[in-house]
Amino acid sequence: MHTVVRMTQEDGDLDGLVRARIRALRVAQGWSLDELATRAKLSPSSLSRIENGQRRLALDQLVTLARALDTSLDQLVETDTDDVIVSPMLDGGHGTMRWPIKAEPGMTVMRQRMTTPPPDNPASLRAHSGREWLVVLSGTAVLLLGNRRFRVETNQAAEFPTMLPHAIGTAGGPCEILGIFDREARRGHNADKKA
Repeated sequence: MHTVVRMTQEDGDLDGLVRARIRALRVAQGWSLDELATRAKLSPSSLSRIENGQRRLALDQLVTLARALDTSLDQLVETDTDDVIVSPMLDGGHGTMRWPIKAEPGMTVMRQRMTTPPPDNPASLRAHSGREWLVVLSGTAVLLLGNRRFRVETNQAAEFPTMLPHAIGTAGGPCEILGIFDREARRGHNADKKA
């Protein structure tokens, strides 16, 4: 027995969105109707009718399809697209802009213009828990990581555990970077600024 998801006229857009999303996820995986039907334990004709709107959506089938498509029911029926555009939070004192990343709670994106080289004194390197990623948007950044020195050129990226003592600066002129910090790394940077 299937629990049928009954949608009102207002839900018609959701109904169509869910059906289109099922088909798009199937196609993105490179699967035929037969392949997804087998994975979801449905007949190919039932799956075809679901995708084409000729069969009512049943909750238990949606759960099974979400699992077969390696997603969740929440993601399959998600409609919240109101906050697609995210405005930065400005920190003029440190010359940074930060953007929260909705997909990963606690993740932060920060854009920073750097004008000074990294410190010469190894005691100036900081370590804290977490991970960081950075992309150089323009110029050349220098990443000090433990006792190693890396040049990161425009359009190159670096990823590193922040438990290694580290610092970032420029090489021969200003550079602009986009840094991505997990919650622990962001907390570590905030503590460094207060120290």
